[in-house]
Amino acid sequence: MSKADNLTNQLLVSEAKVPQHVAIIMDGNGRWAQLRGKKRAAGHKSGVESVRTSVAAAGKAGVKALTLFAFSSENWQRPESEVSVLMDLFMFVLTREVKRLHKNDIKFNVIGDLSKFSSKLQKMIKESEALTAENTGMVLSVAANYGGRWDITYAAKKLAEKVERQEITAAEITEASLNEHISLAELPELDLLIRTGGDYRISNFLLWQAAYAELYFTDVLWPDFNEIEFTKAITVFDQRERRFGKTGEQVTNKN
Repeated sequence: MSKADNLTNQLLVSEAKVPQHVAIIMDGNGRWAQLRGKKRAAGHKSGVESVRTSVAAAGKAGVKALTLFAFSSENWQRPESEVSVLMDLFMFVLTREVKRLHKNDIKFNVIGDLSKFSSKLQKMIKESEALTAENTGMVLSVAANYGGRWDITYAAKKLAEKVERQEITAAEITEASLNEHISLAELPELDLLIRTGGDYRISNFLLWQAAYAELYFTDVLWPDFNEIEFTKAITVFDQRERRFGKTGEQVTNKN
């Protein structure tokens, strides 16, 4: 990137209305590798660098929370060899990258049904979360064995258990009480959901949280997603009129 491009990039970020919470569906690793005559695993490994870049770009822009979709509950259906590579990469992130995150005051969090992971991996996740628990910088959440429908179902079960214990009645269940048991409830509302790789769907990711998020789709494959591409997404977000059910006139007059 030239000095001119870098300056333009910095100006775009500084002038834009920065989203508090950004989520990314990191798609296109396999196709990126295949286009280069490599195995899909090579794309996943290259995608790790894009994770580093996006974390740095988000922190630089002033994003408070970044959530990455690393492994969906449906991804177990992929070839065993590819799943193995993804698990190995997860282990690598937990042993190497988390230390870097800690040095940069970033809080690390994993969301999803972790019961299907090995006991070793579950232990590493807990240790990584504990290491960064007191950090006060950006919150980096990684969704692993995660699905939006699972998230909502899990929250509903938690409320049902409270009803069974007679702590609350069914009539007392509200949107707010359900939200308390949804993943990432303690973070700012999701503002921007990015998907790389050219597909136009959210693939069961953060279904509850994305209710009023702005959606941004790009054809760029994940290993090619860099700071410039991240800044483009923020710039587009800044240009959107967020009405939250109101009219455009109401939003304009409020400003």
